Amino acid sequence: MFTSLRVIECASVLAGPAVGAFFAELGATVIKIEPLNGDVTRSWRLSTESPQDSVSAYFSCVNWGKHSLALDLKQPAGQELAHQLVQQADILIANYKPGAAERLKMDYTTLSALNPRLIYAHLTGYGAADSRTGYDALIQAESGFLHLNAHPGQPPVRLPVALMDLLAAHQLKEAILVALLQRVGSGQGDYLKVSLLASALASLANQASNWLVGGVDPAPLGLEHPNIVPYGTLYATADGSEIMLAIGSDAQFKALCQILGRPELAAQPHFSSNALRVQHREALHQQLRPLMAACQARSLLPKLWQADIPAGQVQSVAQALAQDHPAVNALRLQSPDGRLKGLRTCAFESRHHLPQALLPPPALGADSAFVLETFLHWRPEQVAAAAQAGLILAPES
Repeated sequence: MFTSLRVIECASVLAGPAVGAFFAELGATVIKIEPLNGDVTRSWRLSTESPQDSVSAYFSCVNWGKHSLALDLKQPAGQELAHQLVQQADILIANYKPGAAERLKMDYTTLSALNPRLIYAHLTGYGAADSRTGYDALIQAESGFLHLNAHPGQPPVRLPVALMDLLAAHQLKEAILVALLQRVGSGQGDYLKVSLLASALASLANQASNWLVGGVDPAPLGLEHPNIVPYGTLYATADGSEIMLAIGSDAQFKALCQILGRPELAAQPHFSSNALRVQHREALHQQLRPLMAACQARSLLPKLWQADIPAGQVQSVAQALAQDHPAVNALRLQSPDGRLKGLRTCAFESRHHLPQALLPPPALGADSAFVLETFLHWRPEQVAAAAQAGLILAPES
C-alpha cells in the first residue's frame, strides 16, 4: 500500500517534513519541493558544521529518504510544473501560511480540481483564521507547556526539542491515514487541517483535565507530578549517578521501601496511599533521599527492575544513542559512505512493515533532474534549459 504512494512535500522546518519522513520510511516516494534557496533549516547549522554543506544536522533529522526538487513556485511555469506532479500524487503536505497557497496556486481548491483523489494535508500555526507564523517556541508559550516547564518560583525553560511540531506531525499522520482508508471506499481525497496550537492543547492530557475537571490551574512543579508521588523525582546515589523513580501504584511503593530496607515506610499514615503521598510529598522525599544516597546505582537499578519498579538513570543524549539496546539499534541510520548518521522516525514494529533502506538527506535540488526526467519524462536538455532560466536548481544538469 505505502510503496505505491507518491507524496509531494511543500513544507519546511520540522512538523511537515516529519510527516513526509514518516511516509518515506514506509516506502512511499516523497518529492520535497523546495524554494531555490532551500528549506530554511538547511541554514540552521551548529558552529561545528561546514557553512558550505546544505545538509545541516537539523535538516537531516526529518529528511532521509526524500528527493529534493528545487523549484521557483513564484513563476507561472513553476506552478504548472508542480501541478503536473500533483496530478500524479496521492498526498500533498504543506505548511503555507493562510493566503500563501492561493497566491502560489497551490491551494486545495486549485489542486483538487486537478486531482480529486488528492489528500491535501495542511499544517498551520494557529489555524486558517490566524495568519501569524507559529514557531514551536511560541506555541509552547501560548499553550501552557512553557508555564509548566519550570521549578516552583523559577523562570520557565523551553522544551529542548520542538515537541509542539512533533505533536502536530503525529496529528497529521493520523489524519492522513484515516483519509487513505476513507479514499478506498469513496475514491475521493480530502482536505486535512492541523494547527500547532490545537495539537498542543489536545496534548495537555491530565494537565488540562486537572483544570477542566478538578478546578486546579496547573502550576510549575519541576520534576514532580501533580497526581503521583514519587513520580519523576530524581535521587542522587553514592556513585554520583541520578536515578529517577516513576512509582505508579501503592504496590510498587511498598516494593521500593522493601528494597531500601525500610518496609515500615509504606505503612506510615502519611505514605500508605498515593493520595496521602501527594499531600506529603516533601516529607516523603526527606525520607527517601538519604536511603537512595546510600545506594550504588549499578547495584540498585537491577533490584528495582527485578521487582518491576519503574526506575531509570539520567543519561546524556550521547549516552542514550550509544547504548547497545535493541530499541536503539533498530533506529540507527547511516549513509553508504558513512558520513551521515541519523535515526528513523518510525518507532513501531509490525509483521507487515519491514524497515526500508533510506537514501541520505538530499542536497538542495540534488534530485531535480531525476524527478523531472522520471515522473514528467523531461529530456536532459529541458532540465538544463529550466536550470539556465532560473526555474529550477539542478546541480547535476
